[in-house]
Amino acid sequence: MLRYSTAGESHGKTLIALVDGLPAGMPVDVAPINAELARRQGGYGRGGRQRIETDTVDILSGIWRGETLGSPIALAVKNRDYKLERLDDLPRPRPGHGDLTGAIKYLSSIRGVLERASARETAVRVAAGALAGQLLTHFDIQALGYVVELGGESIPSVDGTIAQLRALRDQSEVYSLRPDRDDAVKKRIDLAGKDGDTLGGVVEVRVVGLPFGLGTHAQWDRKLDGRIAQAVMAVQAIKGVEIGLGFEAARRVGSQVHDPIQYDATQRGQPSLGFVRPTNNAGGLEAGMTNGQPLIVRAAKKPISTLAKPLESINLDTKEPEKASYERSDVCAVPAASVIVEHVVAFEIARAFVEKFGGDSLEETKARYALFLQMAGAR
Repeated sequence: MLRYSTAGESHGKTLIALVDGLPAGMPVDVAPINAELARRQGGYGRGGRQRIETDTVDILSGIWRGETLGSPIALAVKNRDYKLERLDDLPRPRPGHGDLTGAIKYLSSIRGVLERASARETAVRVAAGALAGQLLTHFDIQALGYVVELGGESIPSVDGTIAQLRALRDQSEVYSLRPDRDDAVKKRIDLAGKDGDTLGGVVEVRVVGLPFGLGTHAQWDRKLDGRIAQAVMAVQAIKGVEIGLGFEAARRVGSQVHDPIQYDATQRGQPSLGFVRPTNNAGGLEAGMTNGQPLIVRAAKKPISTLAKPLESINLDTKEPEKASYERSDVCAVPAASVIVEHVVAFEIARAFVEKFGGDSLEETKARYALFLQMAGAR
């Protein structure tokens, strides 16, 4: 099974992701991983930490002569702002963070909780997802994340190929598909910053080239929509996940929700096997399995909890009311969230792909995938 775990603190020496289960013989290119780490640090509204760090990945194990060995791969992203041992504890918990809850749960300091709970940890989740994404490219599966709402400003997605959409997103300072809307969104971010406040938003991930049958209906904890939702909700500050129409499906009648099934013989050689839909309200998933259509996932990110004008809190020692402590932070990290969510979704897709088609070697996986398309296409 393809899986990963992470280790490290926000101001510790380094962050680590241990990726286990990638097939042997897969070429690994570090440059695209570093490019995604740089994108995670970018986007309008980021703070001073991003000017200190220049995230790059160091692959410590599992690679020989540029290819995977089939053994665990250790990814390291060094913290240039390493100063954990010199940092004092926070006396006043910050609303919206795990400061108070974690300190009580572990009978510990706030510092001991916030350093691990920090979104800084997502740097190695992006690295793990970008690495797994290199497996997907061998099967023409591509994921793209972008912003569709920021600070209450709607930025609708547009149609086009993944290459066309990526080009649009990369022109945008807020990582949307509408760079012409950047100025209006940036004004909202600037105003929030002047007010000592923060902004949230909604990000969307689109995955194309998916075959039928990733995931399963057979057991609740193996349904792919459930696994994707869990992976996305586990990203710091994400408070909601939708697939396809999401909550809108509850407001419509069935005839306006479910996607009619059609057949187009000219697309028999595609992963959809010729089965096409005039709509994709299901977002590419039915009964916990991919249905040959693009996967559409949206995630709602709350505003950053650390405020330059802190909210009311208490001093944990005196129990007297005081303003919450302040740690250096961003005004808006919604663009960065689009990068993170893209890669946690890509990892779950890669994980389901390896489960279905095997993962000992890339050549074996390719052969099994080709055989499946041949057998399914003959039905």
